[in-house]
Amino acid sequence: MKRRTFLRSGLAGAAGLATISHTALAGDNGVSQEIIYRTLGKTGLKVPVVSFGVMRSDNNALVKAAYDGGMRMFDTAHGYMNGRNEEMLGSFFTSVPRESFILATKVKPAGVDSRTGLPSRETTAEDFLTKFELSLTRLKMDYVDILYMHAADSAEMVKHREITDAMLDLKKKGKVRFIGVSTHKNEPLVIRTMVEEGIWDVVLTAYNFNLAHLDDLNRALESAAKAGLGVVAMKTMAGGFLDKEKTKAVNPMAALKWALSNPNVHTTIPGITTFDQVNTDLKILTDITLTADEEKDLVAAAASGGLYCNACQNCIKGCPANLPIPEMMRAYMYAYGYGNLAMASDLLRETDATADQCTLCETCTAECIKGFDLKGKITDIARLKNVPYDLIA
Repeated sequence: MKRRTFLRSGLAGAAGLATISHTALAGDNGVSQEIIYRTLGKTGLKVPVVSFGVMRSDNNALVKAAYDGGMRMFDTAHGYMNGRNEEMLGSFFTSVPRESFILATKVKPAGVDSRTGLPSRETTAEDFLTKFELSLTRLKMDYVDILYMHAADSAEMVKHREITDAMLDLKKKGKVRFIGVSTHKNEPLVIRTMVEEGIWDVVLTAYNFNLAHLDDLNRALESAAKAGLGVVAMKTMAGGFLDKEKTKAVNPMAALKWALSNPNVHTTIPGITTFDQVNTDLKILTDITLTADEEKDLVAAAASGGLYCNACQNCIKGCPANLPIPEMMRAYMYAYGYGNLAMASDLLRETDATADQCTLCETCTAECIKGFDLKGKITDIARLKNVPYDLIA
C-alpha cells in the first residue's frame, strides 16, 4: 500500500472543490468557520459534506445536536429498527421548519435474491408502495426529499419497470422530490446502469478507502457526476473497526476526509450513535483536509484487512454450497463492527444459509482476496439465526 492509493480518488485534492455557504460554526479556538457545501447533482440541493446516517440511532437528542451543529440531510430507511428509526425522526422534525432539512428514506423491494440481486414474482409495486406509505406515516411527512430503492445490486433491479414506474409516479404526485438507488455491491455496474436509464436523481453507494475495485468505482462516479447524478457515500468507515474485539478502530476523521477528497462525492452519511461521533463529524463540516498522519492511519488500516467485505464475489465460485458469502460477511461486519445484531440478523434471515453448511463441508476451495477466514466467520455469524429475533431487535 502506498500513499498515492489514498490520494487517487481526489486527484486534485479537496482544495477548491467544495462550495461554501453562509452558515458558520465556531471552532475549538472560537473562530467562526464556514461549513462546506456541495451540490447534490441535478437535484440542485445544497448539502453539507457530512450528513447524518440514522440507521442505528433512536435518540432524537442526537439528531437535534447534529441539526443545531449544521447538518441538514438525514438518511433513514423503512426497515431500520423495525420502523422505530423513522418514528424517531418524525417526532423530531415536527418541531423544525420543513424547508430547513433534507429527508431521505429507503424502501427495499420484496423477493430479491440475495445472491444474484435478481427480482422475483414477489417484487411488486404494490408491496413497495405499501411500505413507502407506512414510512410517510411514521415520519409524519407529506413527502420525502429523496426516496431510494434500497439495496439494488443488479442492473435488472435498476431497470425494474414496475418499481421504477411506481417511484416516478410518486415523484409526479409530489410525495417524493427525487428518486435514487442505494447499492452495496456491484456498484460500478449499478451506477453505469443508472446513468444509461436516465431517470435517476441520486445514487447512495458504498465508498471507502478499503475497497478493492476503487479504480472502476471512481470511473463510474465520474460518469455519474457528469450525468448529473447526486452522489452520496455510505460505508465510509469500512466497518468501523479492524478486529472482532474492537481494539483497533478505523480513524473516523481520516476515513470521511478520504471519501470527500473525491469531488464527485457530494456528501457522506456516517452512522451516528453517540454525541462524541456528532462532535467529530461536525468538525469535518468545516475542514476536509487529509493530514499526513491521517493518511498513514488509512494505509495501516487497509493493510490489516479489517472487517469490510468488498463483495467482489470471487469467493462464491469455490463454495460447494453456493452460500451468499458477501452477505454473510456484511452481517459479520454489522455484528462485530457496528455492534448491530438486529441488522445482522435481518440480513441473515434473507438467506437460507446455516452454520452447518460450512462446518460439515470438506470440499471447500473458497478464497477471500483479503485473506478472511471465511469458514470461521461464517460459522460464527450463522449462529445468530438461532437466536430469537425479539431478543436482539
